[in-house]
Amino acid sequence: MTAAAHPVVSPATTGERPGVRLARSRRNAELSLLLLAMVLVAAYGAIVEANLLDTVTRDFWMPAAALGLVFLGMHLVIRWLAPFADPALLPAVALLNGVGVGFLRRLDLAKAAPADRETLAIFAGTGGRQLAWTLAAVILAAGLLVVMRDHRAVSRYAYTLGLAGIVLVMIPAVLPGRFSEINGAKLWIRVGGFSIQPGEFAKLALLVFFAYYLVRKREVLSLASRRVLGIDFPRGRDLGPVLGVWLISLLVLVFEKDLGTSLLYFGMFVVTLYIATERVSWLLIGLVLFFGGAYLAYVLGGTVGGPFANFYTRAEIWLDPFAEPYDRGYQLVQGLLGLGSGGLFGSGPGAGEPLEIPEVQNDFIFAGIGEEIGLFGLTALLVVYLLIVERGLRAGLAVRDSFGKLVAGGLAFTLGLQVFVIVGGISKLIPLTGQTTPFLSAGGSSLMANWLLIAVLLRISDAARRPVAQGGGSAARPGGGPPEQLHGAPTEVIRP
Repeated sequence: MTAAAHPVVSPATTGERPGVRLARSRRNAELSLLLLAMVLVAAYGAIVEANLLDTVTRDFWMPAAALGLVFLGMHLVIRWLAPFADPALLPAVALLNGVGVGFLRRLDLAKAAPADRETLAIFAGTGGRQLAWTLAAVILAAGLLVVMRDHRAVSRYAYTLGLAGIVLVMIPAVLPGRFSEINGAKLWIRVGGFSIQPGEFAKLALLVFFAYYLVRKREVLSLASRRVLGIDFPRGRDLGPVLGVWLISLLVLVFEKDLGTSLLYFGMFVVTLYIATERVSWLLIGLVLFFGGAYLAYVLGGTVGGPFANFYTRAEIWLDPFAEPYDRGYQLVQGLLGLGSGGLFGSGPGAGEPLEIPEVQNDFIFAGIGEEIGLFGLTALLVVYLLIVERGLRAGLAVRDSFGKLVAGGLAFTLGLQVFVIVGGISKLIPLTGQTTPFLSAGGSSLMANWLLIAVLLRISDAARRPVAQGGGSAARPGGGPPEQLHGAPTEVIRP
């Protein structure tokens, strides 16, 4: 091939600096992956109908088409407002959201009378409500991208968001059980037929506060007092913030009766602290404090009772669910049986018996889906979650300011930890929790909060992947000014 076929363009001609390649937005790749995700959702719906109805109706594609229009709108917003955002985030989330809507519609078909199944409207039942919640959640996420043009601007409201997060966490704890308790966990605000889980939004607000606080205090928290077995431990006077968050997490564990939420908040803070300081000792201290507190709550529940009794009961069910398989352990037993009967390949979408599992549309949706798609199918879903977490961590590594690094890393870890808590609960690895599976479970609170999380990751990844201008900063970077550095991180990251 001759040189004339591929002429070499000098940096002076293009305006580039030598050795710097212009970043590509990759929005067309995002669109292609999004279309592929919707094809998979439509295929899932067709197989469900084939197994449940012995036929495939002419309207099987309509839920996937409705979702596709919603996600296409989000794609256009990203193309306009965050053109350099990670192209894999939206398709991965869309696939999970679509499978969730498809499975909830599968439950609606199973509950309907056989004569009414073929004419069940796409906006009917739990699946229809989830479709409507998806529209609301995506609009909310798009609105956040419109309002938040620079993720660093959120740090101005860090203390306000921190206070709001604490209030949102504590409201269900102080409300009477009839307004806040479902299945033993006090995580809700219920008024009439309306319910909301404020803790889903509290985790976002608290993480912003944690990131802002640690950016300001990381130098102090990085100081070591002594070295034990090759690990530098912090000074005793610096343990105050960790002990404070640990105490709050124990209060959540005791008064809201939920291990998952407690672990989520404490783990989120400790990992953000580790990202800020790079001290392994903080992880060790966090693990000792949390598991020590959980064991103390278990012991007090078995001896004193009172507010510790609920956690003690959940721990007993976890230790031996088959002791009372038709009473307290019924839900966990049915979930384990569903996972076991699914085997490697599952019974097929629409061919299982997920309605045997209580609350299968909420915290046990992973077990219901697992019965029908098997271990391989569940592994594929976990890989999609892992992809979202990995992309979030990559955005945190690449972004140029300390605040963005902590927010992206904390959000990605929080999403991964929430999935671990849920899967660990239904597989008997840890005691059951009241957490919902992100993007899969029925409910508007979880769906909207997690779409907001994705919107923040999109904004940060856009800042991280945006090409570097000749002046040294990101091109068209709103807000201006040189970003902070974290541990000597370079102020420029050139994205190929």
